[in-house]
Amino acid sequence: MSQYRHNLPQLSRDFFLTDSGLETFLYFQQGIDLPEFAAFPLLETLEGRNEIARYFERHIQIALDAGWGFILETPTWRANRDWGEKLGYGWEALYAANQKSVRFMAALREAYETPQTRMVISGNIGPRGDGYNPKELMTPDEAADYHRDQIEAFAEAGADLVTTLTMTHVGEAVGITRAAQAAGMPVVISFTTETDGRIPTTQTLGNAIQEVDRLTGNGPAYYMVNCAHPTHFDEALRADEPWIKRLRGIRANASTKSHEELDNSTELDQGNPTELGAQYRAIRERMPHVTILGGCCGTDHRHVAQICSACRLAA
Repeated sequence: MSQYRHNLPQLSRDFFLTDSGLETFLYFQQGIDLPEFAAFPLLETLEGRNEIARYFERHIQIALDAGWGFILETPTWRANRDWGEKLGYGWEALYAANQKSVRFMAALREAYETPQTRMVISGNIGPRGDGYNPKELMTPDEAADYHRDQIEAFAEAGADLVTTLTMTHVGEAVGITRAAQAAGMPVVISFTTETDGRIPTTQTLGNAIQEVDRLTGNGPAYYMVNCAHPTHFDEALRADEPWIKRLRGIRANASTKSHEELDNSTELDQGNPTELGAQYRAIRERMPHVTILGGCCGTDHRHVAQICSACRLAA
């Protein structure tokens, strides 16, 4: 049963951490093969479950030490229909995998949650296509139909909300929001940006957020930015417009490289964790309503620790 679906604690002024770059950490730092860059199949084996548990436990400990909340994102960024088919998962197996991921996170919550560190379970949704290069744009109706099964699996298994990470265009974001609304699930939309601060379709971040809100009746609980370095989107966050208040979370990349450069990289660029923490702090000093903080590609628990430390000093 869901614990926080009808009262998300991260909508308060309290700080919440997320994890970091799960797939890049497992692949580049742990040497684990991830076909199609998918982490969810690891839940099928004891070794895989232990690996993912250790990853999250490192991040959870940072939140516990700080007395911050924590958002447990299921490792299901690739667990949608097209990617599942490439991995040999039929509809029933994919539905079961998404539900298993929620139960796995529920066990972590049961083991570690405290009154100071509340833990929210988020069903993680990735884009249908490439998170860096949307070759085929979806209409809202197409996206709602495509993502409905995954969202319903999360809802039935007891997730508190759904979060779509690395969203590249408005049509898919609107469809996911509508499918979540139909399932009675709070939804978070996290757009990615290019080095110019615009989403991959060249639309400005602010216009994208405003359009999704307009087409869904302010459907998302809040918005985030992920899978880009702070230097890429910092200028976009300086707008003195109402949509800025809708953005409550950041999960940045470690690297300043563009999406194209990262796609062609054979080695992990881990950036500078201390510098990244300072960049988060600078954003929070301008935008104190941004209280959901974590990492994305190239980051790990060390980056999240620096982000937490830097932002605690500025709180």
